[in-house]
Amino acid sequence: MNRKEQQHLLELIVNSSAKQQGDFKKTAELVCQQLREYFAASFVSVWSLRNKTDSNGFADDDDFICEHTLVASKVNDKLSHLSHLRKMTIDPQYFNELRSHRYILSTDSTHINLVQTFSEYYQHHNIATSIDIAIRINGHIEGILSVESCDEARWIKSDIQFAIQCADQLALTLSTRYTYDRNEQVYMLRNATEQSAHVVMLVNTDSRIIEYVNSAHEKMTGLPRSSVEHHSASNLDVFRHTPQLLDQVINKLRNSEIVKGDLKLARIDGSEYWINYHVTPFVTEQGKHYALVSSYDNSAEYLHKAELERLAWHCSLTGLHNRSHFTPILDSATEGTLILIDLLGFKRFNDTHGHEQGDALLIETARRLQYFAETSNAIDVARIGSDEFAVLLPPMLPETDVEQMISQLYMNLAASSVIYREKVEPRPAIAVVDIKSVVGLFNPLSCADITLQVAKKNNDIHYQFFNEALLEAFNTKAEIEHDLHHAIRGREFELYYQPLMDLQNNQYIGAEALIRWHHPKKGVLYPGAFIEIAEQTGMINQIGEWVLETACKQLNLWQHKDVNIAMHVNVAARQFFSGNLYEQVWRFVTRYRIKPKSLILEITETELMGDIRYAIKLCHELAELGVGLAIDDFGTGYSSMKYLKQFPISKLKIDRSFIMDICSSHESREIVSAIIAMAKALNISLTAEGVETKEQEAFLTLNACDHAQGFLYSPAIRVNDFALFINAHEMKRHQQALSEQHVG
Repeated sequence: MNRKEQQHLLELIVNSSAKQQGDFKKTAELVCQQLREYFAASFVSVWSLRNKTDSNGFADDDDFICEHTLVASKVNDKLSHLSHLRKMTIDPQYFNELRSHRYILSTDSTHINLVQTFSEYYQHHNIATSIDIAIRINGHIEGILSVESCDEARWIKSDIQFAIQCADQLALTLSTRYTYDRNEQVYMLRNATEQSAHVVMLVNTDSRIIEYVNSAHEKMTGLPRSSVEHHSASNLDVFRHTPQLLDQVINKLRNSEIVKGDLKLARIDGSEYWINYHVTPFVTEQGKHYALVSSYDNSAEYLHKAELERLAWHCSLTGLHNRSHFTPILDSATEGTLILIDLLGFKRFNDTHGHEQGDALLIETARRLQYFAETSNAIDVARIGSDEFAVLLPPMLPETDVEQMISQLYMNLAASSVIYREKVEPRPAIAVVDIKSVVGLFNPLSCADITLQVAKKNNDIHYQFFNEALLEAFNTKAEIEHDLHHAIRGREFELYYQPLMDLQNNQYIGAEALIRWHHPKKGVLYPGAFIEIAEQTGMINQIGEWVLETACKQLNLWQHKDVNIAMHVNVAARQFFSGNLYEQVWRFVTRYRIKPKSLILEITETELMGDIRYAIKLCHELAELGVGLAIDDFGTGYSSMKYLKQFPISKLKIDRSFIMDICSSHESREIVSAIIAMAKALNISLTAEGVETKEQEAFLTLNACDHAQGFLYSPAIRVNDFALFINAHEMKRHQQALSEQHVG
């Protein structure tokens, strides 16, 4: 066949609709048909090849081609009953030769060894000659055009070139199909990108030009696409005022680092929003450096997170920071000033005025503290307890008058305020600690707690600076707290008993159980040295339970000996409100068979007011067990007749502060007389504490006070001494009675 006919066949292939549309299969079928007829070949086939890959998706160099798939073939009608599929592993050198020389001819002496791979196949089909031509795109083998004949055929150069040209047309068809596929993929990708709610941006990091941005950017920022696309990235809001930031980002991307984070930006209408961004670098096949920027508006997520953080670190009522936020800041401070503020009588104010007014008072206090913190450049200000606040100030300048500052703060906090149309006089207590003086030695907040207790007890102005005396007290407290643990385990406590005198009958009718601590180094310690510490640390519950059981056990012994006296036991507020006092009392009263009304629990009126509803309920439950209730230190607290009448009270004990000067103070005499009159009106027994002189006794007896206790009769003494004391008094009374009868 001449050159003209070859050209005609090529034009048929080139101009075919299959070729134009990139339909590789139909084009391959056309090529197979034309070449079989042109060369009178036995078999003409087109194979597509796929690289063998391992489990990770990488090509295996040792076995270059794993799969070869028949795309199209044309078989001589006389041989159509034969299968001509090649099923074998092909030598990699076979493909190296195809890549280098485009074809392998079976009759070429240099190719003899390569076609030996197919010897079994050739023998089976009686193939005498064959030529395999590579279908290549950019040097990469995509397939093979194979022409095989059962007759000896002589392949001349022009025929080989013609077959190669046909293979090239197949390569062009594949390339067209790949282009269509890529274009389709690009279209789909671009369409998906345009539909995305996330902002997608392509930036050329060499020129810093934004070459593409999707429509989501305009929706998020309000900026038209035309003002961003094909413009410099330096025009973006994030870089406009900080061009050095763009340099930093570009440098990170060139080091193959991914840049991500959150940013606060503003739209053209001034509204603020937060974005989360993620910038990934990549290099194109042409070696150009780009960055893919993905971002989305995460304002809702950020605000939600910020709200969660605010709730985690802020007091929901006052808006100040909470204890969780304040404590780590304080713990890291090595200098500065810690101010601790407490509102005296707040719980009672809350109970009597209601929680709404209580909350309003806290909010007003927080507002005043916030102002103080701002004007003092405070590091932090927080509400760290129910009615407790803290301020951390930076180190003071040498010329700063700290005491004047605290005095002014105290006056500001104590200034009257109108809450729900009612004038309220806040009663703050302030503790001040120089952190530098205690850092490394003690916890500043613990020092402030001790200082605050002192401030509360001050008579006039309730603020106190932590000093060496308090430091010593703190050391003592720490030592006492440590030793208390050993005391509880080592049974170092003992109960002493102070007798109660019936003033009308001159007879001892009761004993108050008072704890003493036999300290191994300090000797006998009175309650004032350790009870408050025990209450603060919670050990009072263990100590109180021991006192209650020991007193009940002793009362049981007295009752077995027909000693007719009542046992008075003090109950601390923490023990009273612990939730298990009723169970303890029931257990001991039952175990030791205590007679009704012979066990009397004493609690101060101030402590009863801590939770009035709970206290009233518990007192009635205790009364049902046959246990009496005495109000200790009466007259020093804040109880009112309204609540007092609701308690099943069996006794009031007048505080010793009113008794000590009744002989010299008209006011004290009036107060005591009024208390006695009130008790008589309520049919409540009355005991005067701290009676030390006959004059005091005479006044109380004359005014019909029921009972008295104090040094005039006896201090608290040990149980054996108490029995001797009672017996001696009874003997003396008996002798006096006999003497009076004899005289009579």
